[in-house]
Amino acid sequence: MEIGLIFLAIMLASLIGWLLKQTINTQPWVAEGVDEASYQAPYNARPKTVALATLLAVITSFFALIVSAYSLRMELGDWVPLTEPQLLWTNTAVLVLASIAFQWTRSAARSANEQRVKTGLVITGMLTTAFLIGQYIAWLQLSAAGHLVTTNPADAFFYLLTGIHALHILGGMYVWARATKRAFAGSDSVEESIQLCAVYWHFLLVVWLVLFGLMLST
Repeated sequence: MEIGLIFLAIMLASLIGWLLKQTINTQPWVAEGVDEASYQAPYNARPKTVALATLLAVITSFFALIVSAYSLRMELGDWVPLTEPQLLWTNTAVLVLASIAFQWTRSAARSANEQRVKTGLVITGMLTTAFLIGQYIAWLQLSAAGHLVTTNPADAFFYLLTGIHALHILGGMYVWARATKRAFAGSDSVEESIQLCAVYWHFLLVVWLVLFGLMLST
């Protein structure tokens, strides 16, 4: 349990450090004398990148609070450990593949390989959708076995953890859908969205691995 909290704390500290580096590590002498219209900030200083770092820091804090509540609640006498559906292992493998596919797409975007970008985005979308469907099926399996939200605190936390994680993925899917639409429309400004989406996918994969490991160990 403590390992999960420590890991989330490390993630939060890393994200805050990255954010501070992008916002205060500025070299004013470099910017002096540069025409504002022709100046382009480096990739890491772009507003969208800073916004993503802020979002990830907030999400990390949020999940850290939930894990802390999970740790405190399981100490009470009415906690009955839940046997997680075996389907979660398959779902985890699918999410890993989705993250790999997005990294492959990110590499294609950097090399301006439009066809590979389109293929990668479609594959990523399919794998991520398969993960969400798999999570829903796991819910149905638990429900059919009599494990409802009101059955036991462990059951309730399972639905809470998996549900909130799925909602964050759905939010990412909205951005993925917009990036995919622009990619198939031949837009030249899709690379940044793909870069940021890939980071978000990797982040949610790490969060899921922490949550899954936590549920398995308790």
